[in-house]
Amino acid sequence: MKNTKSLIVAILVALVLAVLPLFFDPEHWFFYFAFLAFCYIVVAQAWNLVAGYTGQISLGQHAFFGLGAYTTGFIWLYDITKTGYYFDPVTMALSGLVPVVLAIIIGFPLLSRLRGDYFALGTLGVGQIVKILFVKGGDFTKGADGLHLPSRVYTSMTPYYWTGLILALLSTAVVYFIIRSKTGLALRAIREDEASAASHGVPVLRYKILAFSIGAFLAGLCGSLYGIYLFHINPESMLKLDWTLYPILMVVIGGTGTILGPVIGAIFMTIVFGLADIYFVQMHAVMAGILI
Repeated sequence: MKNTKSLIVAILVALVLAVLPLFFDPEHWFFYFAFLAFCYIVVAQAWNLVAGYTGQISLGQHAFFGLGAYTTGFIWLYDITKTGYYFDPVTMALSGLVPVVLAIIIGFPLLSRLRGDYFALGTLGVGQIVKILFVKGGDFTKGADGLHLPSRVYTSMTPYYWTGLILALLSTAVVYFIIRSKTGLALRAIREDEASAASHGVPVLRYKILAFSIGAFLAGLCGSLYGIYLFHINPESMLKLDWTLYPILMVVIGGTGTILGPVIGAIFMTIVFGLADIYFVQMHAVMAGILI
């Protein structure tokens, strides 16, 4: 009964949020704020699945986020899929799948051999390597300047708001249904005692890579959306550590290993960062550092 009531409340809130652009000016600051909150919810849920429920502290989420953005940029500028690229579902799906490939490639050596702090440092190293590769990518990645997408296609904040809302709901729903399944039980068993889980027949490496890959997919989707929003995809904006550290902060504040924790933490921290941008412009980074 309690779960049913919670689901009904969640559906009603989602419906109210969905119809807001129909009654209010979509260029109002609220929709920009909500869009950022939705993006943070997605990357926070991605990290929460890997760390909060599986116990694998990843510090390389910015690599998946940035790779998703760059994949969208490459597909768009080099006309790879020929499907139209402004909010194109095919482009966004591929932008989520490419980070999954990276997650699988690095997941096998890292997740099979490293634990705890060593795994965290390993993922951090991978993230920084990916950033350097894009900075040094020459004409293909356009180096530090990055890729410039045609901004003339912009019409309003409405499609960004709606897509961000859909991705926030999708990421939360994905984590919710995974955790309520046998897969979720296996992930929690790995988090609590990896050796015990393995001794009871849980294929530990398989489940850890699965969670790592799903987290990468969600981060890549969000990176794709954010890249379309900025129209300028470069290492400084897409591969900065903020896209790893901020989600960690949001999950910890909201509640690690919970469904609503990342949502609450993302909304709260988006408000804090928004107020800091308005009233403490020069102190924004300092405040973020203190909170972290």
